[in-house]
Amino acid sequence: MQLTERQELIIKIVQDQGPITGEEIADLIGLTRATLRPDLALLTKSGLLEARPKVGYYYTGKSLSSKLSEEIKKLKVKDFKAIPAVVSDKSSVYDVIVALFVQDVGTIYIVSEGGILEGVVSRKDLLKIALGQVDIHKIPITVVMTRMPNIISTTPEESLLAAAQKLINHEIDSLPVVRPVTVEGRERLEVIGRVTKTTITKAFVELGADKLIQRGERP
Repeated sequence: MQLTERQELIIKIVQDQGPITGEEIADLIGLTRATLRPDLALLTKSGLLEARPKVGYYYTGKSLSSKLSEEIKKLKVKDFKAIPAVVSDKSSVYDVIVALFVQDVGTIYIVSEGGILEGVVSRKDLLKIALGQVDIHKIPITVVMTRMPNIISTTPEESLLAAAQKLINHEIDSLPVVRPVTVEGRERLEVIGRVTKTTITKAFVELGADKLIQRGERP
């Protein structure tokens, strides 16, 4: 978001003389209050200024980058998670390869009864085993998968930013979204969704589009 010279001037006036009314700002600039109304509305919505009835405008001390950072931190995994791509832990490697391509995903989660997370496999894992001199119809997927607790996951309440950092730090394509459940007296993790690099990209594109709409521009 790029501020105009007039908007920069308004911020400077409020910084130096705030709290100050819209009429006073308009007088200092030599324009009418109605002319400044769109600028003041934008600066207020952006969080750079705040307005108090019968008091006027004052500077919040926030920058555009800090405001955007706050908006990003508010995004939660639960609002963007997709349907998980899962197969039974009784499946063969062949079954999982078929499921991977049918569901058009790069990573698939292996679950036991009740959707309990047992493991994860990627296209790379499956390619390695498929290129070997083995019968993939007979090899159980449990031989190939990465098992718990060596699986990086996320939760519905975790921030999308934290999930994105996990994807980058661990150089993986997706995270299972899980919630704790008790099975036979043991705490396990139930798979209820997934977050991928595509999920992150779409979320940030939507955030950027919303900001443009707020400014009256077309995304």
